Amino acid sequence: MHLESSGWSGDGTFTPVLIDAIKAIEAVKFLRVEDAPASRAEPGYAFISNEIYVEFETDRRTGTTRRFGVPWRHQVDVKRMTLAGLAAQLASVDTVGQPDYSDEGMLQYLRTERIVPPYQTKGYKMVEMVRVYEVGTPRRA
Repeated sequence: MHLESSGWSGDGTFTPVLIDAIKAIEAVKFLRVEDAPASRAEPGYAFISNEIYVEFETDRRTGTTRRFGVPWRHQVDVKRMTLAGLAAQLASVDTVGQPDYSDEGMLQYLRTERIVPPYQTKGYKMVEMVRVYEVGTPRRA
């Protein structure tokens, strides 16, 4: 499996946990992590948004179709896993769990934690949103 993380700043505590869980799945061929443009920080909170793109391994199989009434054999690439299958496997991992939102093109995880550094009395709230997409799907509007 190939991991591309040059577009990711490394922010967030849940994103590395999710990356490690996805890397353990052998049907994943490629994984890219990026910072999303929605990230921002204010005095009372920090909103971190990351995007993960996955590509699944494929198997080549022989299929038969009819062309002009004649049976025609051809090669077909079949993905070993879908995004729904990935969600089911990640749900069985204790540190990840079920996605907070999912549809046919995306999985979304949302984690919130209160961080109080030792030198401050008030602290801040960190909200981390991680979206998982499949590589090669059309861009969402």
